[in-house]
Amino acid sequence: MRLDIISIFPEYFAPLDVSLIGKARERGTLDVRLHQLRDWTHDVHKTVDDTPYGGGPGMVMKPEVWGEAIDTVIGSGEPRMIVPTPSGRPFTQELAQELAREQWLLFCCGRYEGIDSRVMREYGSRMRVDEVSIGDYVLAGGEVAVLVMVEAIGRLLPGVLGNACSVADDSFAPGAMQNLLEGPVYTKPPVWRGHEVPAVLLSGHHGKVARWRRDEALRRTVANRPELVAAMDPDTLDKHDRRLLDELSFRVEPEDVAN
Repeated sequence: MRLDIISIFPEYFAPLDVSLIGKARERGTLDVRLHQLRDWTHDVHKTVDDTPYGGGPGMVMKPEVWGEAIDTVIGSGEPRMIVPTPSGRPFTQELAQELAREQWLLFCCGRYEGIDSRVMREYGSRMRVDEVSIGDYVLAGGEVAVLVMVEAIGRLLPGVLGNACSVADDSFAPGAMQNLLEGPVYTKPPVWRGHEVPAVLLSGHHGKVARWRRDEALRRTVANRPELVAAMDPDTLDKHDRRLLDELSFRVEPEDVAN
């Protein structure tokens, strides 16, 4: 997969040289190309922003600079263009998996009050353009968001993770316990500072282990993301699930639950 990233701070992406993503780059699984937006300015101050039409605080990134940069980077190609912005569609595991199937992604990192909206309109007529948000908060720029997205997407590529099953078991992965959060995990030693690993995990009984993991996933999801449990397909809940949810004071109507 080819990834092009345009930013006024390309040095922000040094973390892409380390860990799984760094190894994927070394192997050629990921071809990451960084571009300094200011290289396409034509004034002595290398200006990339100006005051907003209509007034208001902050500055807006200039369309002509972005246009020259994007035209040069993509040439005659048609990558899928991703623009991080708090006003974009939510970045989810499902979207990460969709983007991982692309051959070429172009990330455009805005700053200040964002990129002139005509840039997205212009390139949206030529290629797929997605404005994407990683959460309901505001960052100083799009670089952090792109780092998050690249890691989420990159780890899904074939051969990046040592164990392909890890992806299938992720929280939010389609089909992973109906999008429940992952429960707690443990490794050796069996006792650490007086804290014991749950006995069921040492039992070797696969059915009981699976049941325990689902119960803990339900507990964690109710505690941290109750809206995910509320959105579950009732047909996937059995009597044991119902009893546990009752214990947690998370009510589900009996007629909506499978026997």
